[in-house]
Formats: sequence, C-alpha cells, structure tokens
Amino acid sequence: MQDVKQIRNVALFGHGKSGKTSLAEALIFTAGKTTRLGKVDDGSSVFDYEPEEISKKATISSAFHNYDWKKHTVFLIDTPGDDNFLNEAVYASRIADCAIFTVGAVAGVKSQTEKIATFVHEQKLPTIIFINRMDRERANFDNTITGINNELPFKAAVIQLPIGAEANFKGLVDLVRQKAFIFDGNTGKVKETAIPAEMADDVAMYRENLMEMVAETDDELIEKFLEEGELSEEELKNGLQNAVKRAAICPICVGAATANFGTEPLLDMINDLLPSPLEHPAVMGTDPKTKDLIERKTDPSAPFSALVFKTMADPYAGRLSILRVFSGTLQGDSFYNSSKETTEKFGQLLSLEGKNQNPIDSAGPGMIVAIAKLKETTTGDTLCAANAPIIFERLVPVEPSISYAVTTKVQKDEEKLFASINKMLEEDPTLRLVRTQQTNETLVSGVGQVHLEVLGEKIKRKFGVEMALKTPKVPYMETIKGKARVQGKHKKQTGGHGQFADSWIEMSPLPNGGFEFEDKIVGGVIPKQYIPAVEKGIIESMVKGVIAGYPMTDIKVALVDGSFHAVDSSEMAFKISGALAFRKAAQEAKPVLLEPIMEMTIRCPKDCVGDIIGDLNGRRGKVMGMDSEIKNEVISAQVPMSEILRYAPDLTSITGGRGSFKSTLSHYEEVPANMTEKIIAQAQQED
Repeated sequence: MQDVKQIRNVALFGHGKSGKTSLAEALIFTAGKTTRLGKVDDGSSVFDYEPEEISKKATISSAFHNYDWKKHTVFLIDTPGDDNFLNEAVYASRIADCAIFTVGAVAGVKSQTEKIATFVHEQKLPTIIFINRMDRERANFDNTITGINNELPFKAAVIQLPIGAEANFKGLVDLVRQKAFIFDGNTGKVKETAIPAEMADDVAMYRENLMEMVAETDDELIEKFLEEGELSEEELKNGLQNAVKRAAICPICVGAATANFGTEPLLDMINDLLPSPLEHPAVMGTDPKTKDLIERKTDPSAPFSALVFKTMADPYAGRLSILRVFSGTLQGDSFYNSSKETTEKFGQLLSLEGKNQNPIDSAGPGMIVAIAKLKETTTGDTLCAANAPIIFERLVPVEPSISYAVTTKVQKDEEKLFASINKMLEEDPTLRLVRTQQTNETLVSGVGQVHLEVLGEKIKRKFGVEMALKTPKVPYMETIKGKARVQGKHKKQTGGHGQFADSWIEMSPLPNGGFEFEDKIVGGVIPKQYIPAVEKGIIESMVKGVIAGYPMTDIKVALVDGSFHAVDSSEMAFKISGALAFRKAAQEAKPVLLEPIMEMTIRCPKDCVGDIIGDLNGRRGKVMGMDSEIKNEVISAQVPMSEILRYAPDLTSITGGRGSFKSTLSHYEEVPANMTEKIIAQAQQED
C-alpha cells in the first residue's frame, strides 16, 4: 500500500464553465494516467461520462480518479459548479483534505464561485487557486486577481505570473524560484527560459508582496523580513508550504487546461504545498455508547474509520457506496456500520477511475474507494472497526427549493416511476418525495429546475419510465367566521326497516385551530351508542368543504338535540344525519377560504434588497425584518404559498444567481375576496 505521507486527497471546485473537469483531465494526462487528453466539448472526458453530462457538456455528479506523480498518489474529486448540484461540492468539501479552486480568466469570480468558496473556507481546506483559460479571448489576469481578492474569503497570494495572454499566452514565471517556463506544446510539460525583460518590474513587485504575505504567517520570518526586507528562496518556499498547509495562504497559479498549459507546475505544487492525510487534523466523532467526543488520528495503524459520502444507483450493478477512509486500514471482507449498528459483509474494494472500477486489496487514510451491493449502508453512514466504534457527524444535504407534482406519462407506469424515484433518493439526498393528502398529489422537490429535469432524464435512461412534472396545487383550507344552529334529519322508508336519524348541531369558529366535537345531549334524546356515528359523519364531511371542496378546519361542533326511532335508527343513519347537519351549518356560518402563508428567509447581496422587497410586495408578501451578514442581507418575510411556487428561478434572475432562500409553513390566512372566485373556478375545473 502507498506510503500515507505521499498521498494527496484533492477536490476540484469552481463555478460552472470555469474548466474544472478540463483541468482534471489535463492532470491525469500529464501524469501519464491516460493516453489521451479528454475533452468535455467532444464527449471524450473520463470524468463527465454520464449521458446527461455529455449532452449538457457539464458536470452533474462528482467523479473520481487518481494518478501517480513523482512517487505521490493523488486522489481527485471533480465536483459540479452548477447551483442545481451544489450538494456534490458541499459533500466533497467535508471529506477532502485539500482543494484546487478554478477561476476563469475571462468570466472571473461568479456567484457560484462565492458560494462554493464559502464551504471550502469553512472547512479550512488548504487551497490552490488556478486561474484557468488564460489563452481565451478577453482573458485578463489583473481583473481576475482583483475579483479574487474582493469577492473570495481566501487570503490569496500570487505565486505565478502569466507570460502573455489570450492567443499569446505561452508560459509563466515562478515567483518563488524566480524562473520562467515556456509551455512545451500540449504535453503539459514546461521548458525553463529567461524571465522576459519587460516583466522584471511586475516580477519584483509581486515577489515582494508574496514574501510579505508569507512572512506575516510566521513570527521568525516576519522579524527577518522587517530587518532585511528579503527572504531567501528556501525560507520563502518553506514558509509558503507551512502557510498553505495551515490554510493561512491560498497560492494563485495560472494556466489553460484545454491546451494543457501549466499542468506540470501544478502537479508539483500539489505534491509540495498540499498536506498528506497524516498532516490532517485528527477527525472528531462520537462514542456510540457514552456520546462523548472521541478522535481518530489519520494514521494507518489506528482503528479503521470511514464515512460514506456518496451512493450511486445502478439498475444492473446495484448500489455503489463511495467512502473516504479517515483512519486505519480497510481490508478483509467485513466492517461495522456504527450508524446502523450492524456488520456488513462485502466482496471487493474498488478504486474509482471515472466510470471504471478496479479491484484493490486494501485502503488507508486519505483514500477514496467504493464497495458494491451493501445491504444496509447509505450516504452519511460511519464505517469502523467493531472493537473501536465511532460515529462521525452526518452530512447535511442542501435543502430543496422547488417542488413539482410528479406523475407518469403512461398511467400503468406509476408504480414503476415511484420505485425508480426512491432508488434515486439513495443516490441524491437533496431530493424529497412526499404525498400530500390535502391535494392528493405526490410532490418531488429538488434544488432547482435543472436538477429535477436531470432526474427525469436519468430515470428514463436507467429505468425506462418517463416522469412528468406540473406545478403543484396549493393546499387551501376552508373554515367559518360565523355561527349556525341547524337540523340534520335523515329519513328514508324502504320495504323493510326504514332509516331515521335526527341531529341538531351548533357550529362555531374554533380560534385555537383544528376540530372539536362536544356532546351536549341530555335526557337520552339520542342514545349514546349513536353519538360517535354523528361525530364520524361530521369528520368525514370536513374533508371536502362547501366553497371549493378543500378540507375544513378551525371548527367546533356541539351536538345539542335530536331524536331517534326505536326500529329505524342505526349508526349509519346517524352518520348520514351528522354529515347533512354539518354541510348545512357550514353553508350558513359564513364559510371562507384559507391560504397557506410561508415563512421565508432570503439571503441576497445588499444591492439586490430593493428589487427583492419590491418583488415580494408584488406577491402580497409582508417583510417582517432584515439583518446583515458580512456580504449579504437577510430578509425575513411572510408570503402566500400560491405566490412563490416558482420563486427559485425568479430569485436567481433578480440576484444573478447570488441569492438563496428557505421557506416553511407559518400559518393560514383568509384569502382576499377578489381572489376567491378565481380559486373556486379553478377547483371546479379540476373536478
């Protein structure tokens, strides 16, 4: 097994179209892992291999590979940059030891860049920023650096300067070694050359800035720098290495992934600057019995522990569980799942290389491996040695923000569709599937529109069933504002025994909500055995109200009088009597429609606040308060559900993708009179 000191575990992050996957392809090609430089645009990428990724030319699901470079083994995680699949990046930030962050030299820092950078920064991951696409038209190094410094939470330090830009981008200057390198075709290799004379001033300025930033991270170095104004190459190199490993400095390098420019220097930086698993802090977990915090050192001789951070569903191969080993060594044919309190048997350990899986004998700290067909294990589970149990904090998925009613295009496929969606829930923890009794619909929820569209494409490809989405119905309710006293008399004569039941009820609003039934019968005018039947008839009638057929709530009913017949009365007759009385009383007691009001928390840039508040006002919303964060404003509001069924894409449009929101049901309020007729007409049309 590889020496753990020479293992690196690196996740690639960045906004969509910043070239993460192209960079990953260039790294494994230059390292000799592949014989062809895979391209996203022509569908030859070994990372983006799913049909949906090939057609969209974008990463949808995290992909895994590894390579060897100068006696080091590096495990790569290529994550999506699209907001719809943000959860993949969030989970990767939890299990990676370090990160490479791509920023496009043309597009610069985008909204997705800021979101993902926040997760990476919160995890204190040692990070290298790779300014990509320096060979593209309108590539601008200075503007990109400004964006990085202004918008991202990293303390970024330039360690490479580009030689040329756009079509003239041909090399880079290493500020630590004070050497220039020219790219050798598309091999990924570089050739040393003299630093261009016209760059001398820039090199001197950026190198002094670099020395100052590195010196500030170390007491001895800052003392020397203040005294002498200079650090030696060795001091600068060692100081930079220590600062990067502590996530105190984020070095910035340059390149062009699709042309395979700048790859060899980056491979060296990964080896030299980023930490091994042994340098990673001990991982904290909980003792399953005592609930005390315990730690696991990232040591191959420590007790085995790992976290399952991804599950892939395959209709033929079954479930594939992907895990990161934190401590100890996994080998043999079983392990203990402390989250499920069970021992799991397995056949083979698998190394992931794109869509291919290669058997391996064992896995140590820092390694990412897969196991097929585990019976009990799911995403978020902790695996460990049975004699040293530990439970790691569960991964918390990104909350879904959009919901649709889901059906099949072919009625007979309904059972197959929901079985397929449930399998996809194992693979994607951001999905939700719930049945709503009020509207009699099944809702599927996801992070965004594209997220759910991709779900449909995957289900069709994997399971051969088509999914149809439509805007969900609003779960309106009905109640009353007045009081009524009515009689519900059921009398029917047939050839034999007839049916007779007579119930008088009083109906009134119930301020505390729900439903309350009160028995006020005295003198036995209705026998006690029939009273529960009256209540049952009322409860069943509440399911469909008298205005638009929505369930009724917030009502108190008292059974106050009545009569019966010794022969013709029965439980069924009194149930019908109760139902008749309820519907008559509901019509007389000033019935009204109620609509669900959502409690919303909206995070947005400060410059978008006015537009968002104006939009909320147009949706009949009420702003309840505002709070400030470092870069964002947090708006609290109450808005009718009917007005925000498609709020996610609208918020994205208003904020340029920089806003996010959460919503939960707050309460119900009376529907404005001018909207009631429209809702009634719609309900009648649906019936």
